[in-house]
Amino acid sequence: MIGLINRTFNVIIIWIFTASVLVAQNNDLPDFDAVDGFVPVIGSKGMVSSRHKIATKVGADILAAGGNAIDAAAAVAFALAVVHPEAGNIGGGGFMVVHIADENKTTTIDYREYAGNKATHDLYVVDGKVDPFLSFESRKSVGVPGTVAGMAMAIEKYGTMSLAQVIEPAYRLAKDGFEVGRHLERTFVTHREKLTAAPETRKAFFKPDGSNYRFGDKLVQSDLAGSLKAIMEDGPDAFYKGEIARKIVADQEKYDGIITMDDMAAYSPVERKPVYGSYKGYKIAAMPPPSSGGVHVVQMLNMLEADDIKSKGHNSAATLHLYIEAMRQAYADRSLYAGDPAFFDVPIDKLTDKEYSKEMRARIPLDRARKSSEVAPTKGLNTESPQTTHFSVMDSQGNAVSNTYTVNYGFYMGMMAAGTGIVLNNEMDDFDHLPYEPDANGNISGKANAQEPRKRPRSSMTPTIVLKDDVPFLLTGSPGSSTIINTVFQTIMNVIEFDMNVAAASSKPRIHHEWMPDVVQVEKSLNIDTINILKAMGHNIIYRSDGNVYGFRTLGETASIVYKDGYFYGAHDPRNMDAGTIGIN
Repeated sequence: MIGLINRTFNVIIIWIFTASVLVAQNNDLPDFDAVDGFVPVIGSKGMVSSRHKIATKVGADILAAGGNAIDAAAAVAFALAVVHPEAGNIGGGGFMVVHIADENKTTTIDYREYAGNKATHDLYVVDGKVDPFLSFESRKSVGVPGTVAGMAMAIEKYGTMSLAQVIEPAYRLAKDGFEVGRHLERTFVTHREKLTAAPETRKAFFKPDGSNYRFGDKLVQSDLAGSLKAIMEDGPDAFYKGEIARKIVADQEKYDGIITMDDMAAYSPVERKPVYGSYKGYKIAAMPPPSSGGVHVVQMLNMLEADDIKSKGHNSAATLHLYIEAMRQAYADRSLYAGDPAFFDVPIDKLTDKEYSKEMRARIPLDRARKSSEVAPTKGLNTESPQTTHFSVMDSQGNAVSNTYTVNYGFYMGMMAAGTGIVLNNEMDDFDHLPYEPDANGNISGKANAQEPRKRPRSSMTPTIVLKDDVPFLLTGSPGSSTIINTVFQTIMNVIEFDMNVAAASSKPRIHHEWMPDVVQVEKSLNIDTINILKAMGHNIIYRSDGNVYGFRTLGETASIVYKDGYFYGAHDPRNMDAGTIGIN
C-alpha cells in the first residue's frame, strides 16, 4: 500500500490509495510518538517526498517497478518540470547529494547553471549602478541550464534505468495533461500579469481564450512534451546541441541575451566531494561550493556542538539566541568566501574547522544580541559567493538522493523559449555585479562571486544527507533563497537535538538571520513571549510576512526522510499545499 499525506497548517488529511504498481502489504509498521499531532508517513521498502504529490507518485512508481533511488529522483525531477513549473525545471539547475549503498560512497553532482562566454563583470552596470531589470528580468539574466545534463549524469553513473524510462512519466503528464492543484491555481492568478504579457508563457499556462486554469482543470503542455520526447530519443545532446538548444539560442538572440550554441554545447555537470562535518556522533554530508549551504550548515553545527542545547528547550529564547548569533557569523563569512571553486579558492577546510568554530562561539555573549556591525567576515582564511524546490528519495537497498534545484525567479518573469515549453532561469542575478551590492533576493557577496564567463554563481541550495554509522539517517533540504541554509540547520537540530519525528521537525516555527540586514525574521507561529525576550536582548525581530520579504509568509518548505531501525519515515512541509510523501511497503 502506498500512503500519501497532504497537510495544511491546521489540518492533517490522509489519503490511502492503490498505485498502478502494487507491492506487498506490511501490517507490522512500528509505533512512534506523534508530536503535536504531526505524523510521518512510514514505509518499509522506500520513501519519496517532494513538493508535488503527482511527482512524488511518479518516483514511488519507479521504486515499486524496481528502479533505485537515483532512477526515482531523476523521474521526480522531470515530473516536477511539468506539474510544478515555477521551480521544477529543465531550464534551470541545481545540486544533488547521493549515497550509493553497495559502494558505501557519498558523492555530489553539481549541475548549477553557468554564465555564457559573453558575460562580463559590468554586463548589468549602467552609469555606475546595477540595472536590476538587466540582471533580473531580461534575457541577459539567463544562465546555461544544467538540469538535463545533471540528471543524465546521475542516471548513467548510478542509476539502473535508461534516461528515456525515467522521463516517460513526465512526458505523459505534459502530453496528456494533469489536474491543476490549489497551489498552481493560485500561482497562475498571482502572477497572471507577467505570465500573460509574454506570448510564450501565455500560450503555455492560460486557456486559448486567455482565462485562468482553475483547480481540477486539465493542463496540457504540448511544447514541453515535444522537448521531453526529444530528450528521450536523443539524450542530452537534444537539449545542448540539437533543436532545443537552437530554440533557446534563437530566443536569446531575439531578446538580446548572451547564450550561444557554443555555450550550450560546452556545458558539463561536475561530480564533487561532499562537504563533511560531524555533530554529536552523526556525519553530515552536504553540497560543496558553488553552493554555500554545506559549508555554513557545518560551521553553525560546529559552533553549537559543545552547548547543551536540549536543556535550554526547543525554540526557547536561550536556544534561538544561540542560533541567531551562529547564523550571524556564518552568513558574514559567506558574504566574503562563497563562490565557484574553479575561479576562487574557497577555504572550505578552515570554515568547517571545529577549532575555528570554537573561537567564533567564544565571541557570543549569552545575555545580549550583537550588532551585525560587530561581526565582520573573518578575513585571512585564504592563504593562497525563492523559486526553488527540494525532494528526497531512499530505496530499500539504502541508496539515497537529496536534491535541490531552481530557476530562481524565471517563472515569474515569463521567460520561456518559444516552441520548447521550457521555463528559463534568471540565475545570473545570483552573481555579484558590483562588490557588496545586493541581488534581487537581498543577498550580498564579494569578489568571490563576481560573474565571469563559464562561472557558476553562488547558491544557497543545501541538499543534505546526515549519516549514522555510514548509513543515511536524515535526508533534507528546502527552497527559500538565502533562508535555505538556516531551514536545513534547524531541521537537523530538531531531529538530532530534540529527537523529533520528521513530521514534527518539519512543522516547527523557524527563524532566519543572515548578517545583513541586521534583522531576525520569524514566522508568526513563534511564541510571543519568546519573541519579547529576544527583543529585550537586543534582537531586531520582524515577522516574515512584514517588510521586504517578497510576500512569503513562511521560511522554507522541506521534504525530508528519516531512516531508523529498518523503517523509512517521511514528511513534506505542512507549509505547502500540493506536496506529497509516499512510503513503499
